[in-house]
Amino acid sequence: MPAAAQQPDLFPRSARHIALAGAKIDYVPTLYSAEQARELFAAVRNDAGISWHSDPIKMFGRLVKQPRMTAWMADTGVEYGYSGLRLAAAPWTQVVSRIRQAVEQAAGAAFNSVLINLYSDGNDYMGWHRDDERELGMQPVIASLSLGATRFFDLRHRDYRESGIAVQRLELQSGDLVVMRGDTQRHWQHRVPKQRRVTEARINLSFRFVQGSDRDCLPQLP
Repeated sequence: MPAAAQQPDLFPRSARHIALAGAKIDYVPTLYSAEQARELFAAVRNDAGISWHSDPIKMFGRLVKQPRMTAWMADTGVEYGYSGLRLAAAPWTQVVSRIRQAVEQAAGAAFNSVLINLYSDGNDYMGWHRDDERELGMQPVIASLSLGATRFFDLRHRDYRESGIAVQRLELQSGDLVVMRGDTQRHWQHRVPKQRRVTEARINLSFRFVQGSDRDCLPQLP
């Protein structure tokens, strides 16, 4: 196991609040140092316990291939799905479990699952969406850790046409953490757009708490 998985540079006090109407978003730059993040990227990408998939999802009534690879890890008995896709959970590997502990400490919340996205280069992307599935609850906490290539992370108000609120953009570097909570998923969409000039891979670990599981009664961490 890389040392980075055990010794993150945890400084939640450096978190920057992103002021958006109806949202509660914190940006924690360099949760892991550049060297630590580089080690973690390699460890996660080469983790034998992670099975990468590109399962089709339902969009506008038809099945389409996801423009990225994904993997799902969760506690025993935790089930989750999105866009017509039900995910089969793999058990936590040692390195991802260590990352979860660090992210829980930084976010001040408990998580029982993680959706891992692998973007092979800038042609891979994620379209506009909200993490508003019923099993995540009314005010889910989504903690998203970036490893690898620097990529844009865009936020758009769901009523952007009527509100006139401009798209907000963050440039996430390897080791950065974004935590969305409160009513963020109710009012805001997010995406990872294409960036054709990006030639390197990026891994995103999106930690969440799925309700209706054995850890359903866990309080938020101090």
